Amino acid sequence: MPKISVEIPQELLEDLDAHVGDQGKFVNRSDAIRASVRKTLDLLDDIDARHGRLEDDE
Repeated sequence: MPKISVEIPQELLEDLDAHVGDQGKFVNRSDAIRASVRKTLDLLDDIDARHGRLEDDE
């Protein structure tokens, strides 16, 4: 799996960390970020579909 580097404001990182770990919804930061990216891409696909911008093979 490729690794990437991103800059995240401290406030967002602290909020993210509140959802990570034994008492959180995610095992680690990477898991949380992957879930967020998937969710965002799904939402963008929904928006594109509503506006007829998706290609036929999708």
